[in-house]
Amino acid sequence: MDRRKFLKQSSLASSLFFVPSFVRAFEKVATSKLGYKRLVIIQLSGGNDGLNSVVPFRNDLYYKERPTLGLTPKDIIKLNDEVGLNTSLAPLKRLYDKGYVSIINNVGYPNPIRSHFRSMDIWQTGSDSNQYSQSGWIGRYLDTYGKNPHSAIEIDDSLSLAMKGESMNAIATKDPKIMYNLSKGAYLKNINKHVADKHLSEHNLGYLYKSMIAAESSAKYIYETSKTVTSKKEYPNHKFGKQMKTTAQFINSHLKTKVYYTSLGGFDTHVNQQNVQKRLLTTYAESVEVFVEDLKANNTFKDTLILTFSEFGRRVKQNASLGTDHGTANNVFIIGENLKKQGLYNNMASLNDLDDNGDLKFEIDFRTIYATVLDKWLQAEDQKVLNKSFKQLHFI
Repeated sequence: MDRRKFLKQSSLASSLFFVPSFVRAFEKVATSKLGYKRLVIIQLSGGNDGLNSVVPFRNDLYYKERPTLGLTPKDIIKLNDEVGLNTSLAPLKRLYDKGYVSIINNVGYPNPIRSHFRSMDIWQTGSDSNQYSQSGWIGRYLDTYGKNPHSAIEIDDSLSLAMKGESMNAIATKDPKIMYNLSKGAYLKNINKHVADKHLSEHNLGYLYKSMIAAESSAKYIYETSKTVTSKKEYPNHKFGKQMKTTAQFINSHLKTKVYYTSLGGFDTHVNQQNVQKRLLTTYAESVEVFVEDLKANNTFKDTLILTFSEFGRRVKQNASLGTDHGTANNVFIIGENLKKQGLYNNMASLNDLDDNGDLKFEIDFRTIYATVLDKWLQAEDQKVLNKSFKQLHFI
């Protein structure tokens, strides 16, 4: 098989296994066995408005800056005498009442960037705002602790930067059966016949060959393992609900997968925000509640931690289009059965001490959350993965 033919027909590699670098091919070998604890990451893409998700309803400044968008008492579920949840998060409130939710407020990073793409890159790589990285924080975790590409799975057709390592990447799939059928194609089968060919290292193609072979092996394992379980829970009939159902199927079938990555888009609410955000928060919360119930029914929730984030919050002051513009600090939801710190992890941000752009000042660096999850949940060396030491929190 010559190089030109290989490159022309390697579409399966791009759909199953994304490769950021050919040069550093399999330089690292897994040095630690993976345990059983699993992390599920939910990305709210577009910049969810944290102030209308976790609402300081007793704060007059909130209503002064949001005379139209400020949520009235009928739109709020009280958490205490000062703070409440958007009523669209009622399913999350039920989990909250069971002690399964920790809400971390004022999360961000120094010198914030208000570009969607750049800020999302920062969150996904764990880098400083003036640094650029080609590997994500989960990808770097896989570089050291991952045994196979399916050690992390993104429930999508493409792979986020967060899931791309320097020597190993995760698998991206929305449907294990489709991925398995693709992997059985004649082209990939032909590649397997050439696994011992001398020209595997020619022009650094060896890594890509091996990546495709690993993808085929993972596709078979994921499909044959996950098909043994069928969810008995009724998930909402939309894209995000299907993502969470697939994730539950993977977890409940006991795939040897440590990290799952899902996303829900549409949160860039510059115009007519209120109804759009309510619909999206309902989509999120209803799906997560069923997901937790599904895991509990299969005794897998106790070993699962769910982290929900968005790339930034919104401006405190509403705009002229009944929406909000890009802001900075935001809230992060942590969901799990054995949280050490339940409920509101910290106080809401001050609304009378904003930055020069009228945005909330961040209090907690998002990488302290990552460091905590890596060390206390995934049993990984957080400093090695994040390339820097961060103070850990106490929610797990």
